[in-house]
Amino acid sequence: MFDAKTVKDACVRWIRDWFEENGKGCNAVLGISGGKDSSVCAALCAEALGADRVIGVTMPNGVQPDIADSFRLIDHLGIRRYNVNVGPAFDALMAEVQAQLGREASAQTRINMAPRLRMTALYAISQSNNGRVVNTCNLSEDWVGYSTRYGDAAGDFSPLGGLTVQEVVAVGKVMGLPVDLVEKTPSDGLTGLTDEDNLGFTYAVLDRYIRTGICEDPATKALIDRKHVMNLFKLKPIPHFTPEL
Repeated sequence: MFDAKTVKDACVRWIRDWFEENGKGCNAVLGISGGKDSSVCAALCAEALGADRVIGVTMPNGVQPDIADSFRLIDHLGIRRYNVNVGPAFDALMAEVQAQLGREASAQTRINMAPRLRMTALYAISQSNNGRVVNTCNLSEDWVGYSTRYGDAAGDFSPLGGLTVQEVVAVGKVMGLPVDLVEKTPSDGLTGLTDEDNLGFTYAVLDRYIRTGICEDPATKALIDRKHVMNLFKLKPIPHFTPEL
């Protein structure tokens, strides 16, 4: 039985301990999308360090229709904020890449460029504010590689890396976060599709499989297994050659 309060308290202690060892007195810096993961991460960091040591960064790519949700979460927690629009950088970089290619960039190139620019912006804000960058990915996303390498999959520490989507939601509720943000349908904000549309299965099915090994539909089980194996490299350190000297 998942005890959200116990897990929340343990995660808060873990964050405090991590900062004591890896950034005593530093600030936690994270992107705020207005969804469950960034909301819960921000709340955990605020409880662990104090709201004055948490910095939320909104990073629209041009116009973000739901950015009000991000601002509402920031106001709810009383944390500091920056708004960095990555749209001009995205347009300029994409134009230069396509000019060099001599053709349109691939769909995957377009989808992944914005998250990587956002991580660049986060580290810029962090290094100018004595910060440590929060990775906001959860276990379910990591399990099937639903993240952008060196984009949202980057960061200095990961509070939610051991929690499934449903467990993150439970922690968010026990922390008293706005329910509509915690239960907000996750989407990539790029393709117009939800995460579950893109994945081909629901997080409820994935989370159950992760925790119990049970997945009744053989085709879904095979799809999850394939994604998991294909994307394990994202979770490993960069391999390096070691010469025999």
